[in-house]
Amino acid sequence: MKKIVIFGAGRSSTSLIDYLLSIANDQDLNIVVLDFDEELAKSKIKNHPKASAFYIDATNRLERLKFIHDANLVISMLPAHMHYEVVKDAISEKVHVITPSYVTKEIKSLHEDAINNNVLVLNEMGLDPGIDHMSAKKIIDEIQENGGELTGFESFTGGLVAPESDDNPWNYKFTWNPRNVVLAGQGGAAKFIQEGKYKYIPYNKLFRRTEIIEIEGYGKFEGYANRDSLSYRSIYGLDDIPTMFRGTLRKIGFCRAWNVFVQLGVTDDSYIIEGSEDMTNREFFNSFLAYNPHDSVELKLRHYLGIEQDDYVWEKLVWLGIFEDKKIGLKNATPAQMLQKILKDKWSLSEDDKDMIVMWHKFNYKLNHVDKEIRSHMIYIGKDSQFTAMSDAVGLPLGVAAKLLLNGEIKAKGVLLPITKEIYQPVLRELKEFGVSFIEKEVNPVFY
Repeated sequence: MKKIVIFGAGRSSTSLIDYLLSIANDQDLNIVVLDFDEELAKSKIKNHPKASAFYIDATNRLERLKFIHDANLVISMLPAHMHYEVVKDAISEKVHVITPSYVTKEIKSLHEDAINNNVLVLNEMGLDPGIDHMSAKKIIDEIQENGGELTGFESFTGGLVAPESDDNPWNYKFTWNPRNVVLAGQGGAAKFIQEGKYKYIPYNKLFRRTEIIEIEGYGKFEGYANRDSLSYRSIYGLDDIPTMFRGTLRKIGFCRAWNVFVQLGVTDDSYIIEGSEDMTNREFFNSFLAYNPHDSVELKLRHYLGIEQDDYVWEKLVWLGIFEDKKIGLKNATPAQMLQKILKDKWSLSEDDKDMIVMWHKFNYKLNHVDKEIRSHMIYIGKDSQFTAMSDAVGLPLGVAAKLLLNGEIKAKGVLLPITKEIYQPVLRELKEFGVSFIEKEVNPVFY
C-alpha cells in the first residue's frame, strides 16, 4: 500500500482528494488528509475505507514528522509560505513532495539535498502555475523539434464566473483566494519584454494598460500584465526570445472599474484603519476622499476620479454597495481587508453557481524564414460551487502527477517544474479525459 499525506483540506484540495479517493482501490492507496479544521478534513474523505483525516498544527515540526515519516508522498496544499518547512522535512525523511505553488529561492536551494536523498520535489503543479507550463511547453517543444525559432510567447489565464452564472455588472465572482484578488499586481512594477524592448508598468497604471483577447464562442476578454514575465524566458529555455508576456484575464470593463479602487488607495495592505470596526461601507470610502461637509460621498468620488453618472463604472460601484450605511465589522483592519469584506458579500459563488477557467496562449515563430503563429486556448467550466473549475484545474494535475510518481512513471529527482515531456505528456493526456483540453490553431501572424 502506498501512503499519500495531504497537508490542507481547503477549497483547492476538494478535487484533488476526490480524484485520489476514486483511484484508491485500484492503486492501493492509503490517503491521509490533515488540516487545522479536523471536521473539514473528515468531510472531504467521505468515510472512504482507504482514507483518514486528522487535526494538525502544521507549524509544529514534530507533528509534521509524525505523519511524513512513513509516507510515500506528501502533497502540500498549505499557504505558499508554509511549503518550505514541509518540503525540508519530507526530504530529510526521503519522501517525495508535490505542491501547486510557485517555487521559491528557499525551496530551490534544497535541489541537491533532494537529489542526494533520491526525492522529487515537484512544484507549480496546479493551474497557473501548472497547466499553463505544461500546455505551453508542449507546443514550444513541438515548434523547436520541427526546426522553428520562437520569437514571441504570450499567455493569459483567468478564473471567472461561468456565463450561465454571470448575473452581476462586474461579470466576476471569487473563484479562489479573495485576498490574492484584492492584492493582485502589488509589490513592484509588472515587467515584460516586447519586440526586444523591456517594458514596465507601475501598479498605479496596471489596470489601464490592458490587452483585448477574443475567444471564439466566449467573446472578448481583457488581460492585464502579471508582475514578472521575464523569469519565464529561462524557465522555458527561451532566454533570447524578443517577446515574453504573461497576464491575467477578466471580462471587458472589469479593469477600468477596479482601477477606481487602486487610485483611491483602498487596496493598500500596509497600514491599519483607525476605528475600522465601527465603519460602514460609506464611511470607509469617504475616509479616502477630501473633507467637504456639503458634498455627498457619491459626488466627491465622481468628481475626484472623473466618473460620469451614466458611466458603466458607476453602475458597478453602486451595485457593490460601497455607499451603503452597512457596518463592515472588522477590527484593526487594513484598507485591503475592508475592501475584501465588502467584495465577499457581493462576489461569493452561490450554491448553484459555476465558475470558469480561461487560458489562452499565442506562439510566434519563424520556420524556414517564414513568420508563423499558433494560438491555443482552454475553457473549462466547473460542476458547482464545491467542485469548481478552479478546484479541478488545481487538484486534478496534482492527483495525476501523484499517481504517475508512485507508479514509477516519473523518475526525475530534485526540485523541478512540470516542463519536461516525462511529466507534461501523461498529465495532459489524462486531463483531456476530464475535459481539460486545448484547442490549437495555426493562424496568420498579426503584427502591431
